[in-house]
Amino acid sequence: MLSEPTYLAARMVAPALANHFAQHRDEAARLGGPPLPSPPPASLLEAIIDVAFWASLRREEGRPPRISLALLEPEDAGQPLLFGHRLRLTPQVLIKLAPAVEHPGIHLGVGFDEEGLYVWGTASQVPPVCFVLEVVEPGLLVAKHRRADGFGKFVNVAVLRGDQIRVVDEESQGLADYPALRASLPPIPCPGTYDPRQVKVDVLLELARAMRAHGRGGLLLLVPPGADEWRASVVQPLGYPVAPAFGSIATLLSSADRSHRDWQENILDAIEIVGGFTAVDGATVLTSHYELLAFGAKVTRRADGTSVEDLVVTEPVVGSSATRLHPAKNGGTRHLAAAQFVHDQHDALAMVASQDGNFTVFSWSEALQVVHAHRIDVLLL
Repeated sequence: MLSEPTYLAARMVAPALANHFAQHRDEAARLGGPPLPSPPPASLLEAIIDVAFWASLRREEGRPPRISLALLEPEDAGQPLLFGHRLRLTPQVLIKLAPAVEHPGIHLGVGFDEEGLYVWGTASQVPPVCFVLEVVEPGLLVAKHRRADGFGKFVNVAVLRGDQIRVVDEESQGLADYPALRASLPPIPCPGTYDPRQVKVDVLLELARAMRAHGRGGLLLLVPPGADEWRASVVQPLGYPVAPAFGSIATLLSSADRSHRDWQENILDAIEIVGGFTAVDGATVLTSHYELLAFGAKVTRRADGTSVEDLVVTEPVVGSSATRLHPAKNGGTRHLAAAQFVHDQHDALAMVASQDGNFTVFSWSEALQVVHAHRIDVLLL
């Protein structure tokens, strides 16, 4: 018997989550691959989110919990650790277990019987399209699932912060009503169902995660390969040029065989290396083929250019709308530098990670003749 949830946001988001998992499971099943667990009903999702939210507001020995819950049976988990008896899923139980499962990649396994939800143990591996709920910080929860190929990080489905609900818009990235802005977006998709016929890596999305991971903030500029126009928008000479250009990502992307695990590990390692350089003060410069040209570069307005006066801000969230504002109201010095660089270099792309975890991609909308700032932190939490 499920107790009546009291966290209103859980009730509001549960139907959308249930629909997402049902749809993705059906699509993955049609494409083949290993059997997947049944999609969870909205009532179960609502109950799990409710318990996790109230647990997130408590503290054990002065520390808030950081836990991940996975809704699955032990036989569907990889390397399960089984408790001697089931523990009812309550905020108090989660608080007590949290210190043992804070390490990334460890999930508390949650099941359901006639008495309600229970914790049966832990799992270090969960199947694709399995509902996972991560408690990031007090009042902040992220619903996600593993990609069907297991590559890269988990796919975020929704982010709940207190009474705020942000559901990821996979189909139109929040731009269904703005076709001109959608056309200006770089290839950073909201990850969908995996096609087993093609192993795909979303390099820009993985770069964004690597930039965000070090927590120092960073600015990444992607410029056309073989072009020098971008140099007019950075202070010369470059403080930290890379010669020859570091091309490991490009080399790995040109590989015909992507099926083996070494390839996947190697390209993620190469992305982590590049992402690490964005922690250095200044901008990291890559070609659009992902060749590292320089880091620590200082962005400046082009000699014959004009100051950026406004931009359009969007995010890949269901029900969101585009907002036009002055660049100074969109962030700090990195955001201003990124907007100015794209304003001067229309063929370039800029990515900014804030120290507070926000992440923005800047591109030029040729149709609207304006800088487009697309906030994608909802995909990265």
